[in-house]
Amino acid sequence: MTQSDAGPRTPVKTAERTLELVEFLKAADGATLSEATDAVDLPKSSVHNYLKTLVHHGYVVENDGTYEVGLRFLDLGAYARTRVPLYPVAEPELETVAEETGELANLLVEQDGRGTFIYRKKGENAVKIDSYNGQQILLHTTAIGKALLANLPEDRVEAILDRYGLPQKTENTITDREELFAELDRIRSEGFSYDDEERISGLNCVATPILQGDDVVGAISVTGPTSRMSQSRIDDEIKQQLRNAKNIIELNLSHA
Repeated sequence: MTQSDAGPRTPVKTAERTLELVEFLKAADGATLSEATDAVDLPKSSVHNYLKTLVHHGYVVENDGTYEVGLRFLDLGAYARTRVPLYPVAEPELETVAEETGELANLLVEQDGRGTFIYRKKGENAVKIDSYNGQQILLHTTAIGKALLANLPEDRVEAILDRYGLPQKTENTITDREELFAELDRIRSEGFSYDDEERISGLNCVATPILQGDDVVGAISVTGPTSRMSQSRIDDEIKQQLRNAKNIIELNLSHA
C-alpha cells in the first residue's frame, strides 16, 4: 500500500478542514454558512473564515448567501489532465468511437485507488446521465473500472478493496470479493469487461484496457441504454470499434 493509501502520518488539521468543506459544498451542490457549519465540527465563526478565505482565492464563490465550488478548480483540473500522457493520444480515437456508435465513449484512469473520467465524448444518440469529466468512481462498479482492476497487480487490487470495500450501487453491483476476482480473471482472458446495470440502472457498458508495455495506463468504454446495448450489438459492432481504438492508442503511446 502506498503512503497515499495509508494517509499522512501527521495530517494538517487546517488542510483537512478546508478539503472537508470543499467536498461538502460539492456534495451539497452549494450550501449556506449554517448548513456548512452543521456539516463540519467547527464553530460558525471558524467556518465563516474558511469560506471567506476560499472565496478570496477563487476556489469558492458566494451567491446570495450560498457558497459554491468555484471555477478555479477547473483550471487545476484542466492542468492536471494535460499531465496525463494518455489523454491527447486517446481523445481523437474516442471521438471516432462516439461518432461511429452514437453512444457515450469514455476514458478512465486510476489514481489513488479510484477511477477518474478524464474524457467523455457523446455520440449523436448518447443518453444524458449525471456524469462529467473529472468525475470519480469506485472501480468495481463499472466495466471500465473492472478493466483497470483486472490488469493491476493483485496486491494493488487487494489494497484498493481493503480501502474502499465493495459498496453496492445497484442490485447488480458485485459486492463479493471472490466473485469479483473470478470476474477479473475472465476479463484478463477475454480482454473485455462488461457492466450490466451495475452502477446505474438502465445502462450497459463494455470496456477494454489500454496497456503500455505490461502496465495498464487506462481503459476505454462505450456506454448506452440497455435497449440499444444488446450483447449481439456489443459482439458484432462495438467490441471491434473499441479494438480499433485500443490498437491505435497503444501504438501511438509506444512511439510518443
